[in-house]
Amino acid sequence: MRVLIAESNPGLAALWMRHLERGGAEVRVAATQAEAIEILRDDDVQVIVLDLVLEGGALAVADFASYRRPDARVVFVTSTTFFSDGSIFNHIPNACAYVEAQTPPDDIAAIVEHYGRPA
Repeated sequence: MRVLIAESNPGLAALWMRHLERGGAEVRVAATQAEAIEILRDDDVQVIVLDLVLEGGALAVADFASYRRPDARVVFVTSTTFFSDGSIFNHIPNACAYVEAQTPPDDIAAIVEHYGRPA
């Protein structure tokens, strides 16, 4: 399974990457909107772990993914209360989960594995 982590905090991205790779995922990391979009242009990813406050804008990444990689599922991770009402699922067609940044890395890896399984 190919995973894109789009996270501006390199320590957090590295932590998530280690947990995902331990489960067998092939992981790419982007620290900005521009980097994430470039990866989505080139790589067929199944799941995107996307920080809602990504440098440059997370919603543009999710929007580009819905066009370029329509089968890719987006797991939004955030440390804010923005979209805490669940409305993100009304705006982003490929959103599949919305979790807090403090979610244990093993739980994030389990969510990614669940949504990255072939249908």
